[in-house]
Amino acid sequence: MEGLREIPVLDKGFVRLVDAMGDDTAIVQAARVSYGEGTKSVREDAALIDYLMRHRHTSPFEMVEFKFHVKAPLFVVRQWFRHRTASVNEVSGRYSVLKEEFYEPEAWRRQAKRNKQGSEGAFGDEEATLQLKEVERESYRAYHTLLERGIAREMARMVLPLNLYTEFYWKQDLHNLFHFLKLRLDPHAQWEIRQYASAIAQLIKERVPLAWASFEEHILKGASLSRTELRALRGLLTPELYGEALRALGLSESRVREALEKVFGPES
Repeated sequence: MEGLREIPVLDKGFVRLVDAMGDDTAIVQAARVSYGEGTKSVREDAALIDYLMRHRHTSPFEMVEFKFHVKAPLFVVRQWFRHRTASVNEVSGRYSVLKEEFYEPEAWRRQAKRNKQGSEGAFGDEEATLQLKEVERESYRAYHTLLERGIAREMARMVLPLNLYTEFYWKQDLHNLFHFLKLRLDPHAQWEIRQYASAIAQLIKERVPLAWASFEEHILKGASLSRTELRALRGLLTPELYGEALRALGLSESRVREALEKVFGPES
């Protein structure tokens, strides 16, 4: 498919866009099917997509699909596969002899002090890197020794570490792909999987620029508020002051009314 490309990730990995079905036009066509109108102007299409995104009308976004070929370390892939809204097929260690390819980080990170599952900072540790390489050599040597002894591939692979590279195909609709990116582009996500999410973001924003702009505006860089947080805002703002600030940022009157209703209710 013309224009589709591959983005290198980490030291030996990649994300390759294999195929794509639909674009921004497919989203608006699906949204307008109830009354039979097709694509209008780009400006009207952008307005409709933005309306769908901010009101969480998700089904039209499911009309667009992407299929990726990904090469990533096992520990990244196990995080990735927690998203169970895709069709996936991975290289099988039961059928194939796995390649001697391991992820070796350029820098190490310390355990985060405020996040039990996260990391922070970056530092060099030559001894840790040498130890990692030694584990890779020994584990892969053990893997081949087991194979030579007649041990089944499905059992011999047990000795391989989680930084071994694997490959898989991943097909997902745009709505669920946006959800994946919302979680995996977050600063709290592990650094390695964020690099893959960033590569996917580059590829899909080229295909659906209008949908991406709305996703970035309302989901990726937006936020939802709890009832208590809304009560606090209402105590600090007036509808008049908030409306004036929104107009100064260029929002239309209809968008200003929507924003006021979010904070102050339909009577604002």
